[in-house]
Amino acid sequence: MPSTFLNGVLVILILAGARVVLAVLNTPRNVRLTSINMNLVLRWDSSAEGTSDLLYTAEAKTSVTMYRVGCVNTSALECDFSSLEFPLSLYGRYTGRVRAQQGPESSPWVESNNITMDIDTIIGSPSVSLFSNGAALVISIEDPVFAISTLKDVYSTATYNITYWKDGQSEKARNISSVLQNRVVLNKLDPWMKYCVQVQINAGERREGNSKFSIPSSTVCESTTSEAEAPWVPAVVTFFIMTLTATLVVIALVYRKRISHLLCPQEALPSHLLETQNSPNDWTMQISDQPEEKYNSVKVIADNKSMEQRKVIGKGAVCLLQDT
Repeated sequence: MPSTFLNGVLVILILAGARVVLAVLNTPRNVRLTSINMNLVLRWDSSAEGTSDLLYTAEAKTSVTMYRVGCVNTSALECDFSSLEFPLSLYGRYTGRVRAQQGPESSPWVESNNITMDIDTIIGSPSVSLFSNGAALVISIEDPVFAISTLKDVYSTATYNITYWKDGQSEKARNISSVLQNRVVLNKLDPWMKYCVQVQINAGERREGNSKFSIPSSTVCESTTSEAEAPWVPAVVTFFIMTLTATLVVIALVYRKRISHLLCPQEALPSHLLETQNSPNDWTMQISDQPEEKYNSVKVIADNKSMEQRKVIGKGAVCLLQDT
């Protein structure tokens, strides 16, 4: 009897143990820690195909700290630590780990590879704009945006490698290396020709004497024109015109009366002509005995305001002046 009881207990324990083993979830696969532009992202593949109710928990640590939780109960197959309140160091060495969960059951932790941020991060491509300036081309370069810090803060010796060629003649491309400025002018180009440009960042030597390069930029193309024009010429001309206009307006406001008198002089008609306005017949009598001469008729009209206003007609212009 005791042996039968013991055998029964043993069978139950074996079955229970088998159930516990069977209840363990499969671990996530292909776990890898990646970094692009100084971010930190842990990625993995699902632990079981066709299972949609699996959740994951991901953690990360440095070489001198313990694991810290990043993402909890996420259905995504990645965890971006740089988008969380997770302390990141520019030169830190990181390791990640992840496990699958389904209800009360969970898989063992799976650790990722190690990466050192400044050495292993992938530098994205710079943004390049190309402008025509006569027979020259102006290249404007913008660094990729980093999740923490900036390109020049992390890689203080970073330079640009510029490659340019005539459209359709990439096999004859020319290179300019170790450029420090993010604005470069390409001179001595053929007029009325389309050129293409590509830029790559050289972050300098990082490991085993090898240089670290960014992803090359997209190729941009632009055509030159006939003659080069200094970029400051339009600005100087515009400034000169605006200054001259403002000066003329000020002079016109300050000396408006003098200018008005100069353009329309207040000269009265001769007195003997003004006297004839009251006796037009006397003028006719004086010239009745004179030989006939060719003349133009002049008619002078005065109002009762004692010539306060005079209308002077000459050379097609009319000026209305008032005595002050």
